[in-house]
Amino acid sequence: MTAPHADTGVLIHSRAERRLAAQHWLLSTLPEFGRDRARMEWQEHGITMLPLGTLFAAVRLPGPLVQAAAASTTPADVDHVLGEALQGGPVICDRYRSRYYALVPASVPRKWQQAVKDWQAGHVAVFGQGTYLGVPRLDADTERPDPESYWSVPMDSPATLCAPLHVAHLIAVGQQQVSAQRGEQDADDPAPSQTPATGLRHDAPR
Repeated sequence: MTAPHADTGVLIHSRAERRLAAQHWLLSTLPEFGRDRARMEWQEHGITMLPLGTLFAAVRLPGPLVQAAAASTTPADVDHVLGEALQGGPVICDRYRSRYYALVPASVPRKWQQAVKDWQAGHVAVFGQGTYLGVPRLDADTERPDPESYWSVPMDSPATLCAPLHVAHLIAVGQQQVSAQRGEQDADDPAPSQTPATGLRHDAPR
């Protein structure tokens, strides 16, 4: 339900309403006849396949890179750091394959072609038109029993996506930390900072 704010009279939408609006937005990537199927799959299996490249794309981030950027392997800590570093941009965690998918604007695969080539060695990939992503139901989080995929950072409202520069900075921090952990840092360089990637949140504009 909605309720007027006591001071301004502005309608405040509840979390459930925002989640329902985000669900409708996600399902709008499908033709009308496919939306009932997706709702059924969310209900029965907790996940459905949605096409990328129209409303949004996805950046795949390997678990070790994200954990290095977060300076933690504890899922709750990683989720918190992602939420801070990406300023609430939605992220899906594929628990069993140890991968994270940051949802970004649909234009990113085209604009990031060179960057993607540079990141391939680190198993970072960008997916857009012609691919599908397994998207969990919007109430899937770590509080639900053993979800295969869950929202590491929930989609709080429709069309809310990760700012590309925030994702790029997160990748840069993770790669630096992974390289340092592998002993690839020059001996003359100072020890790498173990500060989580949240420190980047003010460095990159949306």
